[in-house]
Amino acid sequence: PSPSTLKQWYQRRVRGSVGTCYLIFMKFKSTYDSNHDTFRVEFLLGPCLILALVLNHSFTFSEILWTFSIYLEAGAILPQLFMMSKTGEAETITSHYLFMLGAYRGLYILNWVYRFYTESFFDPIAVVAGVVQTVLYIDFFYLYITKVLKGKSLVLPC
Repeated sequence: PSPSTLKQWYQRRVRGSVGTCYLIFMKFKSTYDSNHDTFRVEFLLGPCLILALVLNHSFTFSEILWTFSIYLEAGAILPQLFMMSKTGEAETITSHYLFMLGAYRGLYILNWVYRFYTESFFDPIAVVAGVVQTVLYIDFFYLYITKVLKGKSLVLPC
């Protein structure tokens, strides 16, 4: 790709990120429930940073950032699951969103299998982090399939 194409792609990504931040912090700010959002994000960020510093492919700045993002993605669902467990339920749109995030992870796993058999490529950091993320989703998937797909609301068992 030409440099102008990459620049346009990057500009679209930045505009999309800015737009998402606007929606989160301005337009839909009133939907934020600070009473139930008590997850201590430092308990997620700290271990991910330590893992990235200790378990990486090479100790370079870009590699540590990439590894940190992989570990953080694996645990990024924890705040939402924590809030769901605290409130005991999730709105239907939230349930669909979480299911789509999990489906994305499932497609990623298919990509790993495909790359392993066609390119003999295996990345242990990405695979282990992906397996951890998938394990975190399993209970939610069960509830989603047994409740939401049958038209019921997602209410956690007591």
